[in-house]
Amino acid sequence: MIGIIDYGMGNLRSVQKAFERFGADARIITTPAEVGQADKVVLPGVGAFADSIQHLRERGLVDSILATIEKGKPFLGICLGLQMLFDVSYEDGEYQGLGVIPGKVVRFDWTDRPEAAGLKIPHMGWNQLQWTRACPILKGLNSGEWFYFVHSYYVVPQDPSVICGRCEYGVEFCGMVWKDNVMAVQFHPEKSQRAGLKIVENFAGM
Repeated sequence: MIGIIDYGMGNLRSVQKAFERFGADARIITTPAEVGQADKVVLPGVGAFADSIQHLRERGLVDSILATIEKGKPFLGICLGLQMLFDVSYEDGEYQGLGVIPGKVVRFDWTDRPEAAGLKIPHMGWNQLQWTRACPILKGLNSGEWFYFVHSYYVVPQDPSVICGRCEYGVEFCGMVWKDNVMAVQFHPEKSQRAGLKIVENFAGM
C-alpha cells in the first residue's frame, strides 16, 4: 500500500489519482499508525512551510515519518514535501524541518542578478530538469524532460551529491534529490503529464 500523508495541506486527491492510473493501492492516510503500516510513503504539500511542519507535529506524524525512512521504505517528497525534509527553512522567518537531508530552504533572490529581474516569483509553470545522476524514479525518462513547478523557495543541500536534477530560473537550483530510500522533487509529477506520470509509475513499482 502507498500511503499519501494528509496533514491538512494540499490537493491529495490528484496525487492519489495519479497512482491509481497504474493500479496502485494508494490511500490517503492521517495517523502515525497508518504511516507505519504503509509499504511506501508519499509526503506531498503546497502552502507555507511553517504551517505545514506545525501540522505534522500537531498530528504526531513526525516520528512515524522518520521511522518509515529509517526502516528503508521507499519515500517520495513532492514540492513542499521536499522542502520539509531539510534542516531549516527561511520562509517568512526561520523554521526547523525534519532534518532528513542536511541543508536549507531559501527564496529566489534577484538582488545581484539584474538579468533575472524580469522573472516572476513564484516560479510557476513548465521547466526542464537536467539529470546530474541516475535515480530509480527517472527510469525511462531523459535528461531535459519538462515538469510543472509552483514555488518561491528552493532547497540548498549541504552535500551536493544528493542532487540528481537541476533547473534554471534566474539561478541554477536543485529540482530533485535522492538519498538512500528517500526521493523528493520540487515539481508536481501529478501535474506534469507524461514525464510526471512516469515518475509516479516508477515509484509505485519500486
